[in-house]
Amino acid sequence: MSCKKISLYFLLISHLLSFTLAATNSSDILYDIYPYVRVYKNGTVERFIGTQTLPPSLDPINGVRSKDIYGIAPKLNVSARLYLPKNTVNPKKKLPLLVYFHGGAFFTESAFSPTYYNHMNSLVAKANVVAVSVNYRLAPENPLPIGYEDSWLALKWVFSHSEGGNGTDPWLKSYVDYGRVYLGGDSAGANIAHNMAIRAGLDKTGRVKLLGMFLNCPHFWGKKLIGSEGGGDPQRRAVMESIWIHAYPNSTGFDDPLSNPAKDPNLSKMDGKRVLVYVAEKDILKDRGLYYKRTLRRSKWNGIVKAVEVKGEDHVFNLRFPNTTKAMKMLNHLASFLNRD
Repeated sequence: MSCKKISLYFLLISHLLSFTLAATNSSDILYDIYPYVRVYKNGTVERFIGTQTLPPSLDPINGVRSKDIYGIAPKLNVSARLYLPKNTVNPKKKLPLLVYFHGGAFFTESAFSPTYYNHMNSLVAKANVVAVSVNYRLAPENPLPIGYEDSWLALKWVFSHSEGGNGTDPWLKSYVDYGRVYLGGDSAGANIAHNMAIRAGLDKTGRVKLLGMFLNCPHFWGKKLIGSEGGGDPQRRAVMESIWIHAYPNSTGFDDPLSNPAKDPNLSKMDGKRVLVYVAEKDILKDRGLYYKRTLRRSKWNGIVKAVEVKGEDHVFNLRFPNTTKAMKMLNHLASFLNRD
């Protein structure tokens, strides 16, 4: 073994030992929400997924360009990854814009992780849209509602590039049709997208205007269990409840309007005209997503909502297995959805 390899080997071992020692000295676990996060009493936070990142780049296959933006909100760690499709040769033809919020149970993942980098690259190429993937701060270091506030700041920053605004990013100023802005997200990110649409509907400045939204396996919950929530796997149900309790310790509970849209008095004021909801048959959140569709229809919200249930699949299957037939069909459907006026 070369000296260089030996040095790297011992560096890795040293890193692992230091982390193990920190965990051991913590004496006890405060809470454990596997497979997302484990938090120790001494403040150590251990994330099991979503910690890897990929840099922005020019995708050699589909021609999508990406870049990172930092400092969206002064003094706050709010950032985003921007995506520009290959077909931007006609500056007079503005493109739809997708503002996307990543999932990860409010505890893990980022706009820069391989999962979301690959997903956004594929969707931007297929739909020929500009995209902004928002990187909000995570619990437990930054408990909710910080993630919501970060996301709202990012959304307002995006719209500062519309006509009359002071935004300076050339991609957002030159290529975006601000009459065709969509929100999107999966799991916890879908929850955030919905709540941003509510805030947009309540925004008295009138600057943030949305055309539609798609929600992939949205993370909604409620005090009263519905459908398979009550009769399904109790361990999965406990994980869902633990996520909200620890991500938002000062929440009013599972019927907080941020968690349960059916309890939101402002639901009918949600901005946008079209909503597409995807749920998966084996997902414990499936019935809550279908209930969201029914609740939105019963409200006085003036728009069209459609739900698609994918048989035989589980939570955010399209992100975990993006090359399957069902995932590709979903990708094509989302691309078509983003290109309707």
